[in-house]
Amino acid sequence: MKPAITVVGLGSGDADQLTLGVWRKLQQAEHRYVRTADHPVMRLFQEHNLAYQSFDSLYEQEDSFPAVYDGIANELIRLALSLGGESHTGKDAVIADAAEQREGGQAAPAAQALLYAVPGHPMVAERTVQLLRERCPQQGVELEIIGGESFLDQAFTRLGFDPIEGMQLLDAADLKPAWLQPELHTVIGQIYDSYTASDVKLTLMERYPDDWPIVVGHALGVTGEERIATIPLYELDREQQQFGNLSLVWIPRSEDALLRNRSFERLHEIVQVLRSPEGCPWDQEQTHQSIRKNFIEETYEAIEALDNDDPAGMREEFGDVILQVMLHSQMEEEVGTFTIYDVIESLNEKLLFRHPHVFGDINADNADEALANWERMKAEEKRNRGIDPEQQSALAGIPPDLPALMKAYKIQKKASKVGFDWPDISGAFDKVIEELQELKEAAQSGQPEEQAGELGDLLFAAVNVSRFLGTDPEEALARTNRKFLKRFSYIEDQLRIRGKSFDQTSLIEMDAWWEEAKRLP
Repeated sequence: MKPAITVVGLGSGDADQLTLGVWRKLQQAEHRYVRTADHPVMRLFQEHNLAYQSFDSLYEQEDSFPAVYDGIANELIRLALSLGGESHTGKDAVIADAAEQREGGQAAPAAQALLYAVPGHPMVAERTVQLLRERCPQQGVELEIIGGESFLDQAFTRLGFDPIEGMQLLDAADLKPAWLQPELHTVIGQIYDSYTASDVKLTLMERYPDDWPIVVGHALGVTGEERIATIPLYELDREQQQFGNLSLVWIPRSEDALLRNRSFERLHEIVQVLRSPEGCPWDQEQTHQSIRKNFIEETYEAIEALDNDDPAGMREEFGDVILQVMLHSQMEEEVGTFTIYDVIESLNEKLLFRHPHVFGDINADNADEALANWERMKAEEKRNRGIDPEQQSALAGIPPDLPALMKAYKIQKKASKVGFDWPDISGAFDKVIEELQELKEAAQSGQPEEQAGELGDLLFAAVNVSRFLGTDPEEALARTNRKFLKRFSYIEDQLRIRGKSFDQTSLIEMDAWWEEAKRLP
């Protein structure tokens, strides 16, 4: 006889919701197990003297729900094998069944099935049943699943929404902001307690305002126990909610612009409209080349916000940079080469591939090791594209349009990696002194080309010093620029206070104010 498990659904709560077929199975079964006895239908078991065993003790023994569900599934299979009198599992069971059929001329009789009852519908938010579906065939255990009324049936009726309008069912224990789609009805189940409710609240606040109205339902359809309340989101984890096994949250679908404008999909839609025949005439006319300079300008404005430590400015300027990416990607989408989602896919794949110390089995104990992993995986990417890094110039890969100071820094870093470098910073300092002397001599020559060349050499040598100091020259010069602007602004303030102009002030007086500005915080 082949071991077997029959899974039945107890419905969403009220005994009237129990199907006749399930009730008959419950009465006929000899071996009844329930995931939890904390369910209103269990009163029927007591009234009709139906013996059963629950797995509630596992909830106290294990540290996590996954461990509980894993333990229940394993124990049910063990019990089924024991009741079926079969020691065969997997392939052995199939061979044994075939032998019995040959000898008797018919299929072997089925063993008395073990009955396992779960709340609601066995295929809705019931992890133990999914584990049984995966493991029973491997263990040679037959599995029969008989549905019951899901808590969703009562949600549709009691809360009054039609799922055909668009609905998502999410698990409170594994809720992620990326899954939230406000344009769909959202039902969140498995809210067992206030701690889970608190996690749900914080996740929802990633997409919804703190005071957004949500509906909390408890024991929907259970006479005398049902509670439905509309509350602001921030009250979700308050103690008066009294969450339990039959609790859920419903957020009605909404087309509110406040919610839609917080999604990437809405941004993509807006850019598509701007570029469409019905969109903006200016946006329609743009090409990669016509807005190339915009990309550069927006990037520098974002850098300015960073340098000023201006969160409000960063929020705005980062958006402007993203818009440039969206516009260029939309142009390519229109001719069918790639879309913004292809861009995102490529970026995700690159990040995963170049961080084997995070998403793989390679270790990196510090930033230097992490960077080495990045460079190694970057070289492997080139080989996968048919490019041999060994055949490339050591200075390959530097964008030609980088600002000159930044480009000099990158050139020197790459040259240094192959050993073309000073042994220490003293050699770099000596080179600065040498180039400064040559610039002084060129300044006396009256030859502009020679002077420009020597000035470039001096700047290049100064970049080398910055590299030995571990300081980015672009950032260092930007810091000096800001410092100069601040101190010069102080001089202008002093002139305004005194009602004077620059041509009415001596250099000595301005230098005194400059020294004062240097002492300011």
